[in-house]
Amino acid sequence: MFSLRRLDVYLNDHLAGATAGLELARRAAAENAGTSLGDFLEQLSREIAEDKETLEAVMARLDVDRYPAKPAAAWLMEKVGRLKLNGQLRGYSPLSRLVELEALETGVAGKRCLWLALSQALLGDVRLQELDFLALIARAERELAAIGEHRRAAAAAALLEPEPSAR
Repeated sequence: MFSLRRLDVYLNDHLAGATAGLELARRAAAENAGTSLGDFLEQLSREIAEDKETLEAVMARLDVDRYPAKPAAAWLMEKVGRLKLNGQLRGYSPLSRLVELEALETGVAGKRCLWLALSQALLGDVRLQELDFLALIARAERELAAIGEHRRAAAAAALLEPEPSAR
């Protein structure tokens, strides 16, 4: 048997992370609209939203207590995170893109760990029998690979290309 209290905390923490990740992915997609990165981030946003809904369904099936303050705080922290310095006084910079992709990569890695943990810890739980954890894990791995490609390109643009005023 598992600890309901620890399970509640664990799943609520991941729900908060999914909330922040979804907000970040949506904002990054809007900032990069009309580019291949923007298209990728739009798709990633949809997948994060689907996984967040799956997590909420898991929480409901397991009768997990919800802590609304955690997702609300995560949502707020994502908004506050927009105020960080990005190497220029105003607007979106190549450094913003890199940092956002790094944050999304971290979040998706956490999501992959969530699905792995649940698939192992709750193996055989009839309340979750229709969930395809292997598919959820595989999607997170595909997302990680794609984010990694975009992050490498963003790193080159942010760190190696001269700034427009220096050209």
